[in-house]
Amino acid sequence: MSEAIILAGGFGTRLRTVVSDVPKPMAPVAGRPFLCWLIDRLALQGYSHIVLATGYMHEKVEEYFHNEYNGVRIDYAREMSPLGTGGAIVNALQHCTEECITVLNGDTLFDINHRWLADMADSNGGRLTIVTRRVNDAGRYGAVETDAAGQITAFREKDPSFGSGYINGGIYRMHRSLLDGYTVGTQFSFEKEVMQPLREPFYAYPSDAYFIDIGVPDDYARAQTELPTI
Repeated sequence: MSEAIILAGGFGTRLRTVVSDVPKPMAPVAGRPFLCWLIDRLALQGYSHIVLATGYMHEKVEEYFHNEYNGVRIDYAREMSPLGTGGAIVNALQHCTEECITVLNGDTLFDINHRWLADMADSNGGRLTIVTRRVNDAGRYGAVETDAAGQITAFREKDPSFGSGYINGGIYRMHRSLLDGYTVGTQFSFEKEVMQPLREPFYAYPSDAYFIDIGVPDDYARAQTELPTI
């Protein structure tokens, strides 16, 4: 377990009223880009190679991190046009050598134990394992349902009436063969076209680790005080 892909190419439309001069993952949190907080946590957990899947304002990311940060080797998989989450992962996989890769959202910090995730993925035999988090407003994200063994039985669309529930925490442990049918440059949504159809067994396990998504101004403001304390 040493390689990870961070999806860092989003436009950050909902956050643009607060941060407009950098891509969302580079939004400053307590004086440092949010990506710094995320990569620092991954370095502590043993990752030595991270591929940043960039797109919008990619030069801001590359100028800051170059090819090494905090002892971690950094490569870039740049989108010349929007590829969606699936296309971005396929593009980034060209820079990876391991069979199983951890994929993370660049605007979310979910402070799980990554060795635990790798062990769970190894033991269940599936090609995709995700981590879920219980939140009070599952309708903002969409909910994930599983059976007693952790196999995913349904993904529920966003619905303001949901209330509390388990959501996709934005961390995946994935076997690269899962995307063998897609060519580099293909635009598609990993969530809608690969995950949600449930064409094979996928697994999800809950964690109560610290979680924050800076995609909306209120949570971005909360991150300013919370991240320095974890």
